[in-house]
Amino acid sequence: MKTNHKNAYVFGFQELDKTKIALAGGKGANLGEISRINGILVPDGFCVSTEAFRKIIEETGLLKELLEQLALLKIEERTKIAELSAEIRQIIEQTPIPDEISAEIKAYLTKSGDGLAYAVRSSATAEDLPMASFAGQQDTYLNIIGHRAMLQHISKCWASLFTERAVIYRIQHGFDHRKVHLAVIAQHMVFPEAAGILFTADPVSGNRKVLSIDASFGLGEAMVSGIVNADVYKVKNGELIEKQILTKKVAIYALPEGGTQEQRLGPLQQIAQVLSDEQILALASIGRKIEAHFGSPQDIEWCLVDDKFYIVQSRPITTLFPIPDANDTENHVYISVGHQQMMTDPIKPLGLSFYLMVTSAPMRKAGGRLFVDMSKLMIAPQTRKNVLEAMEQSDPLIKDALMNVLDRGDFLQIMPDDAPPQSEDEAPKVALTTGARKKVDNDPCIITDLIKRNEESLENLKHEIRTKAGAELFDFIRDDIGNIKQFLADIRSINVILGAMDAIVWINEQVCEWLGEKKVADIIAQSVPHNITSEMGLALLDVADVIRPYPALIDYLQQAKDDDFMAKLPAFEGGEAAREAIEAFLDTYGMRCAGEIDITRTRWSEKPATLVTMILNNIRSFESGASERKFEQGKKEALEKEQDILQRLKQLPDGEQKAEEVKQMISLIRNFMGYREYPKYYIVSRYFVYKQAMMQEAEKLVEAGVLTEKEDCYYLSFDEFQEVVRTNKLDYGLITQRKEDYCLYEKLTPPRVITSDGEIVTGKYKREHLPADALVGLPVSAGVIEGRARVILNMAEADIEDGDILVTAFTDPSWTPLFVAIKGLVTEVGGLMTHGAVIAREYGLPAVVGVENATKLIRDKQRIRVHGTEGFVEVL
Repeated sequence: MKTNHKNAYVFGFQELDKTKIALAGGKGANLGEISRINGILVPDGFCVSTEAFRKIIEETGLLKELLEQLALLKIEERTKIAELSAEIRQIIEQTPIPDEISAEIKAYLTKSGDGLAYAVRSSATAEDLPMASFAGQQDTYLNIIGHRAMLQHISKCWASLFTERAVIYRIQHGFDHRKVHLAVIAQHMVFPEAAGILFTADPVSGNRKVLSIDASFGLGEAMVSGIVNADVYKVKNGELIEKQILTKKVAIYALPEGGTQEQRLGPLQQIAQVLSDEQILALASIGRKIEAHFGSPQDIEWCLVDDKFYIVQSRPITTLFPIPDANDTENHVYISVGHQQMMTDPIKPLGLSFYLMVTSAPMRKAGGRLFVDMSKLMIAPQTRKNVLEAMEQSDPLIKDALMNVLDRGDFLQIMPDDAPPQSEDEAPKVALTTGARKKVDNDPCIITDLIKRNEESLENLKHEIRTKAGAELFDFIRDDIGNIKQFLADIRSINVILGAMDAIVWINEQVCEWLGEKKVADIIAQSVPHNITSEMGLALLDVADVIRPYPALIDYLQQAKDDDFMAKLPAFEGGEAAREAIEAFLDTYGMRCAGEIDITRTRWSEKPATLVTMILNNIRSFESGASERKFEQGKKEALEKEQDILQRLKQLPDGEQKAEEVKQMISLIRNFMGYREYPKYYIVSRYFVYKQAMMQEAEKLVEAGVLTEKEDCYYLSFDEFQEVVRTNKLDYGLITQRKEDYCLYEKLTPPRVITSDGEIVTGKYKREHLPADALVGLPVSAGVIEGRARVILNMAEADIEDGDILVTAFTDPSWTPLFVAIKGLVTEVGGLMTHGAVIAREYGLPAVVGVENATKLIRDKQRIRVHGTEGFVEVL
């Protein structure tokens, strides 16, 4: 029914489309769209628009007041949320619907035919959007007959916007209760033999080529409410590839007089296949048609009536991780850069630009993260072997996932292992450094030379960049990135790192074989020289020593939240020395921060208050001189272990020769292992010089009114930023859109391995004889430790006490100051040579990394036992 007057409150589905979300909510707009698709059957109905809801709110003064109060509540205030929500619901349900709205609803019911039954559902302006699914947050009422019942249930729908669960969901996702409005959908009831849900992409694996259908007898509500098991069918490329026929004991059916009834099914129907094979394929075809119309994977509610499928809803599937972009239709397999770099958070566009300018690997973007396209490397035998060896060291879960892809045999057209080597032109241009190793001279001067040369280059950069401004600055930075690429390709630097890594693997394998002792290299690698990251953790202990003698200064720091707290330090006894100590620390390490591979992240020098919690932890947990004592203690333990191993080896057949070989490898570790942390330090040091210069340009753009705030430049790529500086012009819609995208990306969990079909491929650790409830990971630093787990996701909020075990998603060098206080480490991401593992060995901390969902499975302050030698964690 079309309505012509200006302030209409009721609209037929044919009057709605995707542009009408503000009027009809997500569900209403989507139903309007589906109604327009040729050949798709949609039960007819109408939408009571958000204007009606607004009228109720605006004309009820107490409601507006209560909504203002609700907007101020935090997620922790559950009791107040419950009380206020209940009061709002009661007022809405008891407020009569105004006559002009009631009249429009009655007119529509009369025109459609009195006595028809309707399904009444809410449709919020913030639901079923690409960035959030509010499915199930508001209520649905079935088989509603007559004008009075319709008005009553429309009010119930409006009230359901303020159930406790809906309010909490909005708070969690940052939606303002006052800005979310509700339309109500009334749809002709169909009385199906079967109903269910169709996902046009597999909701478990994410595979976009696999449709997944859930089906049960009767109304779909039995399945949605969880009182009945549903059949599950999977279709790929028009073929039925999987069927799970489950026992369905009950079904829900609509009653002619209104309402619904639960009915027990007979023994044969309980185990019957709900849809025939032909019906499954027909429904899959409908799903693909709807998906093509919306341009994204859909979660579709369907009903089967008289052998015809009716669609009652379609919404985007919001949980799928985006597929990395490719320029062809070939099959690809991608691995996560974030899991290799120990930073799985999304990266802003400017940060992505810098990473892409520095690397020569075949990178692809998805969900604000970077992925390496491994397809060509996996196809060729010489690089395939290198990749799998490297992944065994860095992330065995990635290796196992890649093996799963290879074992299928039909996804990648791989060459056999005995295929002739490819010519240089045909071979993949990116080969992992494993397999390209050369024997390294065991000369410590190599490292001092490398560091000296790079420090000189960094000083030159700081001097030269001061003369650059405007678009010329960006040309200068683009050219200077060549120095980073040159450094990363320096064969001396590569061989030093690989030589130490090889030595660790060799010693662990040989000493285990000869003496039966596991992971001795973890002890030998303690307190090695030239480890810029572990030195940073010890240096912050020295800062604590300067502050420790002054109680008033400590009291002030416990309250210090402002970024200008350093300026107020000299007002306290010892404050001038404290400021000098912190500034000296920042001179050396101020370019570091959490997530430092993203150039847009706030550096310690930009927000020194980030360090205060860690300094206070050190003051509380240690006595003066702890820095030197910890380093010397690690050095002593490493030396004692070396002497112990060498003496025991000499007792064996050919013992002198074995001892000499081990001694040479220990020397390699002691001389070179510390350098493993230097390359990242060097890169982020250059990044910070670039960033300071670029932010001066951003400030000029703010002064010129081109940018609202200087940090908005983070949402531009490097080239776009340069163009804005050159032209002083910017379409701010681009910034707004990318900020929204980034908020969406923050909610996504990136997979280790994903294919061009969107399938998330998982791997498993190959481990036997572990305790039944063990949380399995990768052993990276030997030893067994029990203690209190501190589950910490934000380093700035880390309240660590001496002897705690740190449990977190990932660590990068910025977390190192916490390592001096903890006794063990558990992370969800990581490998044998990633930051957390290297520093854990350096400090002698038992560590297990790559423990999936560790921060969810281990609760804060639980007692746990970390088996750093065997690679598992027990919750005690």
